[in-house]
Amino acid sequence: MEECIFCKIVSKEVKSNIIYEDDSFIAFRDINPQAPTHLLLIPKIHINSLNDINEENVNVLSKLCLIIKKIASSEKIAEEGYRVVVNTGANAGQAVKHLHFHILGGRKFSWPPG
Repeated sequence: MEECIFCKIVSKEVKSNIIYEDDSFIAFRDINPQAPTHLLLIPKIHINSLNDINEENVNVLSKLCLIIKKIASSEKIAEEGYRVVVNTGANAGQAVKHLHFHILGGRKFSWPPG
């Protein structure tokens, strides 16, 4: 996955504003924020999208949920509320083919989202 920008962030070939990292995941600030708090949380292993979740990697999703909760608390957006977005495929707006979760907060959001 040498062309994947997120894999390059994981390998530290590309700098980013990292706010969380462990052995399996990394979270960083979005370079084009759509809210006062806009973070991206990704698994360090390359998974193209939700369409590529299978029996071997499904545990990634449960761990991501726990990390999202931790990040929302540390970023002080848990109390007021936050939005988690996963774009899957071109029509949904997935620009980088590496599974990633947008964590957005710090303002009121409308519905439907777009």
